[in-house]
Amino acid sequence: MEQETTIYGIRAILEALEANKSVDKLFLQRGLQGSLIKSLETAARKKSINTVYVPVEKLDRLTPHNHQGAVATISPIEFADFETLINTVMDSKKNPLFLLLDQLSDVRNFGAIIRTASCTGVDGIIIQKKGAAPVTADTIKTSAGAVFNVPITKVDHLKDAVYYLQGSGVSIMAATEKAVDLVYDKDFNQPIGIIMGAEDVGISPALLKLSDHQAKLPMEGTIASLNVSVACSVFLYEALRQRMAQ
Repeated sequence: MEQETTIYGIRAILEALEANKSVDKLFLQRGLQGSLIKSLETAARKKSINTVYVPVEKLDRLTPHNHQGAVATISPIEFADFETLINTVMDSKKNPLFLLLDQLSDVRNFGAIIRTASCTGVDGIIIQKKGAAPVTADTIKTSAGAVFNVPITKVDHLKDAVYYLQGSGVSIMAATEKAVDLVYDKDFNQPIGIIMGAEDVGISPALLKLSDHQAKLPMEGTIASLNVSVACSVFLYEALRQRMAQ
């Protein structure tokens, strides 16, 4: 699986970008010069590709082939167009359910969340182009294949996604320990988008400020927080419980 999702060579990666392949991450050799590498950098920047500059030894570990100083990972899935996804779901469902993942970078947590999202009827998962966990073989395995069933879309900035959802009639719920209300006291029987943050930093202050509602989980004992995939499961199953009760 990893070999199938890794490409190498400057021209090969340029062609992948021109063909609109879903490039998750671009690794470039630190200090590399030349017009061709500049063209690749420009193309990656235009498409907001997550680009990192690494020593040649890192590239040699990524592939045994002649990489010419450039290696990229390509997602094994096709990402949905954001606006098309939102508009299609809003036109076809009364109370759609969206999931926004802020700064979530662990591929196994991502896979577990996708699996729960599939089981609870999530209509679309929204992540950022830069910094979000890629879809890897580990993601696919942890999701038990659900990654192929739940639409996933990438955006430049989650703030813009929140504005678009709110403008489309979707209420935004932020899952945060800073909230006053418990998740069980919130109404999920409406078009709603749930924001989950990474375990170490949580949801960014800018997104918290934009949210229409905030909710937390009841916590006892000495552990301050749950694994994000577990916390996400509680929120999604509370949404499902309320909707099934109608």
